[in-house]
Amino acid sequence: MQIPVGIITVSDRATTGEYDDLGGPALKEAAQKYGWQVLSEAIVPDETARIQETIRAFSDQGCALILATGGTGVAVRDVTPEAIRAIMRVEIPGFGEAMRRESMKITPNAILSRSLGAIVERSLVIALPGKPSGAVECLSFVVGAIPHAVALAQRVPTSC
Repeated sequence: MQIPVGIITVSDRATTGEYDDLGGPALKEAAQKYGWQVLSEAIVPDETARIQETIRAFSDQGCALILATGGTGVAVRDVTPEAIRAIMRVEIPGFGEAMRRESMKITPNAILSRSLGAIVERSLVIALPGKPSGAVECLSFVVGAIPHAVALAQRVPTSC
């Protein structure tokens, strides 16, 4: 299924150029390997309003899947889950549960992750860890459910 994708890197430091964004490009490469089309990319600071504006803009541009990397930990500036929850129609707990369960097999720090899946407007939004390898791994843990979730978010009739 050709899925139009938007990728958001949430990072104060990458926004200011303090360091290069590695998470966004890693997710772009993964998305392309899955056969999806990356339509939009952005780097935004850890600010609720900017995250929300970008998600809504990407949804309006036709991104059926929006991948956000960063801001899912427990640091003071980590606000990605709160930003998404404030504008979502529904949260899909299984996405976060699966990502944490599988990540715990790799690192005990996975228990600190607040990754999640949600429907915002007509898009599936998945909040992933900020570490590039963690973002790509977590995406791989839930990739099987993405086409069906996207179809439901887009209100496309499904056979399942």
